Amino acid sequence: MIIRKALSEDFNTIMGIYSAAQDFMAQNGNASQWGKTHPDPRMIEKDIEKGELYVCCEEDAIVCVFFFRIAPDPTYNVIYEGSWQNDAPYGVVHRIASSRTVKGAARFCLNWAFNECKSLRIDTHRNNIPMQNLLTSLGFKYSGIIYLENGDERLAYHKIN
Repeated sequence: MIIRKALSEDFNTIMGIYSAAQDFMAQNGNASQWGKTHPDPRMIEKDIEKGELYVCCEEDAIVCVFFFRIAPDPTYNVIYEGSWQNDAPYGVVHRIASSRTVKGAARFCLNWAFNECKSLRIDTHRNNIPMQNLLTSLGFKYSGIIYLENGDERLAYHKIN
């Protein structure tokens, strides 16, 4: 598998992966994290334009997509019922979704992101048990609760070198 920045011509494939992820989450007790409207197509277009959306490819097929940036995330400025492992510069991963056609694609992407920065933060919905299990298996530590700009609660995780 290889990781590369997403291109505008990848847009329809990316949105198809997000649609399938929305269905998967709904079928697995997590219908409210993304619903059928998140991520917004305009958000994805902006992420591509900024060079912050990445795809994981296996034999030229996109099998996973994720947002990655090494920069502070405003929603991580305040954490409740816990704390980050450190205050060092960090990378963030958001909106990771797999096509579920290649086993281990999301794991591969998270390992790649960690290798890029050695301090990685991510959050997920309380009902997203598959993601919580994946993060724990990769050595991420539960750090507390953060709130998104819209007020939604998320469980925060952090992995450091």
